Amino acid sequence: MSRELREVVFVDGVRTPFGKAKGQYAETRADDLVIKCIRDLLRRNPTLPPERIDDVAIAATTQIGDQGLTIGRTAALLSGLPQSVPGFAIDRMCAGAMTAVTTTAGGIAFGAYDLVIAGGVEHMGRHPMGEGVDPNPRILSERLVDPDALVMGKTAENLHDRYPTITKERADAYAVRSQAKTAAAYAEEKIQPDLVPVATRSAEEGWGLAVDDEPMRPETTMESLASLKTPFRAHGKVTAGNAAGINDGATACVLAEEQTARELGLPVKMRLVSYAFAGVEPEVMGAGPIPATEKALAKAGLTIDDIEAFEINEAFAVQVLAFLEHYGIADDDERVNPYGGAIAMGHPLASSGVRLMNQLARQFEERPEVRYGLTTMCIGIGMGGTVIWENPHHTGGKPPVDPPSANDKSEGAA
Repeated sequence: MSRELREVVFVDGVRTPFGKAKGQYAETRADDLVIKCIRDLLRRNPTLPPERIDDVAIAATTQIGDQGLTIGRTAALLSGLPQSVPGFAIDRMCAGAMTAVTTTAGGIAFGAYDLVIAGGVEHMGRHPMGEGVDPNPRILSERLVDPDALVMGKTAENLHDRYPTITKERADAYAVRSQAKTAAAYAEEKIQPDLVPVATRSAEEGWGLAVDDEPMRPETTMESLASLKTPFRAHGKVTAGNAAGINDGATACVLAEEQTARELGLPVKMRLVSYAFAGVEPEVMGAGPIPATEKALAKAGLTIDDIEAFEINEAFAVQVLAFLEHYGIADDDERVNPYGGAIAMGHPLASSGVRLMNQLARQFEERPEVRYGLTTMCIGIGMGGTVIWENPHHTGGKPPVDPPSANDKSEGAA
């Protein structure tokens, strides 16, 4: 029996505003954050029948407490989805939500699913990375992995060593631009359409409403960054200013088989082209996006010159700069993270992959001349992940795939 692969499309994605650890979500449960996202996806897409959702994949790096217990299933139930909708949990550290997307996308392409919800959540204020883990002592005793691999900031310092041309000044300058671009994107309301307001509570301050990313520091300057400590190495290059912080937040998106999206009158924001994950030495995990991108490009039959829009997770400035330097892309290339990134917005580990996708979809909407874009990120313990997407609004090549309305009974909607 032969099977044909089916087209997978990104229908819609949302996220909570990201918070600082011990900040606006200090007394909010992790699962409630992702539940809020799932509910808002259903509200935003009223032609999506909840009973048609085939699975819910939710990632968390620290699967314990209120972000444990097969969170994809519990979040689905608590979101009001029918009991017939299953769910599961995923862990690939920072690329959790990205892996939730690629895993369920594979199911759609194969024919096991027509519609899925994928996303991630991380409440680092409640559950610091590594809470409750017990690394096998062989990792250190047999020197299988450099001890630096278990401290992400040290891996970033090691990446600076590997790329000596990436100075602290370059990293700081990149961080200042990220803060400025995020502030400009907020001023132009490029970010807000993807945000789900979250009611918050505090025993001391009462009820509140989270509507913006809490980690933003638009006043950041080169001078203010120059004075920050380098906690991972004496006289090092990595600081709290040129890295993402410790954050809380959640994301979720709807993926669909393309014809199903058309039949239901759902939006089509991106079309999946290829994806790949790759391993590197764990002690330089920030280099992971480079081989992952090479693999994804090869699988798609593309080169880096075909990619005209980039969303690169900013776990550390040096990690983005290493990727750009490898491909000969300027530090301030306008195609890269035009709305800013994790240095300003935050990086709640397993949730961040869908944030990247939301922002790439925004780039595609605003730039119909662009055909291909990618989302990429480094992953703890020495990995990288890259997903390549096609712009359905592209004005050349394939025609746009904006679906007809649900009332369109033409042959194209059948």
